[in-house]
Amino acid sequence: MSALPLLGRRVMVTRAAHQAGKLSEGLRALGAEPVEVAVLEIRPPESFAPLDAALRRLDSYDWLILTSGNAVRALAERAAALGIALAQPVGMKVAAIGEATAAAARLMGFTVAFVPATYVAESLADGMSAQVTGRRILIAQAAVARDVIPDGLRAAGAEVDVVEAYRNVLPDAAPEQLRQALGKGIAAATFTSSSSATHLAEAARVAGIAWPLAGVPAVSIGPITSQTLRELGWLPAAEANPSDIPGLIAAVGACLASLTR
Repeated sequence: MSALPLLGRRVMVTRAAHQAGKLSEGLRALGAEPVEVAVLEIRPPESFAPLDAALRRLDSYDWLILTSGNAVRALAERAAALGIALAQPVGMKVAAIGEATAAAARLMGFTVAFVPATYVAESLADGMSAQVTGRRILIAQAAVARDVIPDGLRAAGAEVDVVEAYRNVLPDAAPEQLRQALGKGIAAATFTSSSSATHLAEAARVAGIAWPLAGVPAVSIGPITSQTLRELGWLPAAEANPSDIPGLIAAVGACLASLTR
């Protein structure tokens, strides 16, 4: 097998511009040409009031659940703007939805007590359900995140506050970037979240590009993203296992290898 199995293959990366590096570098290491079409842009919430109130009473919660690295950064940036030291209160535990989010939390000085075996909301809610009865939980997440975690924890007897830490929006440049990327050909498109799938579909609509992208296999980071792609009419050609960036890179390699046999 070639040391560069993806040599010359153009692979679309749909992550936010500030998060694309790890995926692009991993693809480049296999010889691919990553084509970054950022369909996500992180912006502040519509109102900071709920987030500010939660940060000021962080010590009243038994658990803090972090759903993404973006949530970690949003908490840290807002705390700094308020002049609040973002320190983990004594007695409060922290859960993160995946190892990348946990790593971001640790960099902020948090001790992470729980990371689910699989990096999806259902796994986190199921894994915590036995230990949250009667507990107060704060969830910091994107504006349009699914309700799986809060609903699951409330059903387990927890008192849950959900605050909007940030918004994911479609960058203005995305439709034209997509048009240019497709003009030179794309061997595969990668998706790291449901939002990346829905936003790419919106970018294609704005650009007047037929959806799903003709002749381009979609490679998903995990089952929830795959389900979103299916709901959008695009059957994923491959799914990462485990559901992380190295797993996604491996899935791209396996997918493109199978198409060239």
